[in-house]
Amino acid sequence: MVWYLLILNFIYSQVNLESIPNKILLYDIIYKDKNIGNLKASYTIKGSKTIYHTSSTIEIKIIKQIDVNYTYEVSIENNHLKKAAVDILVNGKQHAKTNTHWHHSKYLITKNEKTQDPITKKINYSTILLYFKEPTNIKSCYSEQDGSFNSIVSLGNHSYKKINSKGKENSYNYKNGILESAIVDGGIIEFQMKLRK
Repeated sequence: MVWYLLILNFIYSQVNLESIPNKILLYDIIYKDKNIGNLKASYTIKGSKTIYHTSSTIEIKIIKQIDVNYTYEVSIENNHLKKAAVDILVNGKQHAKTNTHWHHSKYLITKNEKTQDPITKKINYSTILLYFKEPTNIKSCYSEQDGSFNSIVSLGNHSYKKINSKGKENSYNYKNGILESAIVDGGIIEFQMKLRK
């Protein structure tokens, strides 16, 4: 009985250890020198699979109060995207929902419950990786939110520009391979993200 309890305890502790993120990054979201929200990015490694997760909250008043919540969960296995889910709420209501998953020899994509054209090329770099892996020698990345590819341009000195399918630009600055700051075109506003020290 004692051995049985010890084995169960060992299994339970291993499961708990596997669920603890291997890395957590916290960012402040700033607009006009005012902190309007935060973003948490993390990943957990399970064998050959890495699960990335980001969640962010933005609260700002432009004529009226706007509360935005972003959640990303992305699974990468053997350096290729396997699954991605993006959920965006504005003032508590569904604003956007995009799902991508590898099925047989292609990615099946649904955006706001509408089926998009499948992608047959394997994806090895997506936007969630911008937090953890400096895009050295990367020319494009998959947008889990839009279900499309964005261009990445190196600006030198560990700085990059990402251009989405609508021509909107974001800039990213890195230190030791980790995203340190970014300027993001959020549509309604342009805001800055800074890594907490």
